[in-house]
Amino acid sequence: MPRSFEVTFASPASVEQVHGAFGDRSYWLARLEAFGGSKTLDSLDVDTAGRVQVVVTEDLRHGALPGMLAKVYRGDLNIVTTEVWTPAGDGRVDGEIAVAVTGAPGSGTGAAVLERDGTGSRLALTGTIRFKVPLVGGPIETFLAREFAQGIPEIQRFTTTWLGENA
Repeated sequence: MPRSFEVTFASPASVEQVHGAFGDRSYWLARLEAFGGSKTLDSLDVDTAGRVQVVVTEDLRHGALPGMLAKVYRGDLNIVTTEVWTPAGDGRVDGEIAVAVTGAPGSGTGAAVLERDGTGSRLALTGTIRFKVPLVGGPIETFLAREFAQGIPEIQRFTTTWLGENA
């Protein structure tokens, strides 16, 4: 059964600043370096309307898998995350996140809204994790949903700090 999660994060950075960072290659390279692992920036496209699409692949070797996943999967996993951030007008940016896993029957989706909050911004994200494995899929989904719910605020804190250092 899929597991859903919700995350909200407020930042002193404006919607325009955060959205600008999402379209900046140096931001993504710094973000990937800051969070470690073997992630690569596969593509970053920004169109004339300000729509940002980014694709990141994470190569998880078996030895780097969290304990629960390492017990179920003996091989390596590749996780491809696609984020699309589209200006919606009036100080709002809508986000769509898709996560595909190669090497395991897992996936995830998310819908985000980045909007003004006073002089800063607020990100609200609702996500769903699916891991179709009999008996252990539910606990894996619960674990991954918790990891995402904790990790997204860390990424937003990084974004705020990066903007402060690179604005």
